[in-house]
Amino acid sequence: MALKPPPLGDILQQLNALAASSGLRTDVDKGVRALAQSALGKLDMVSREEFDAQAAILARTRAQVAQLETELEALNKEFEALQAKNQ
Repeated sequence: MALKPPPLGDILQQLNALAASSGLRTDVDKGVRALAQSALGKLDMVSREEFDAQAAILARTRAQVAQLETELEALNKEFEALQAKNQ
């Protein structure tokens, strides 16, 4: 089983604690943030706005599918009734 890395916040907190005692906090902070941004930039992620837009599209699509399923069910019942009537 692969080990799960600690959360980024915990790592940053530990580095800040170490840097504060040596007086290099600002330099370390900038370096770690740049490294973190670089690593996050390589991930296949979308912005919050894009995620929200896609979630809204999905919600509308699901509502349309539910409506179409209801209409199809009603049409099937109507068709079956007509078939039964014609037999």
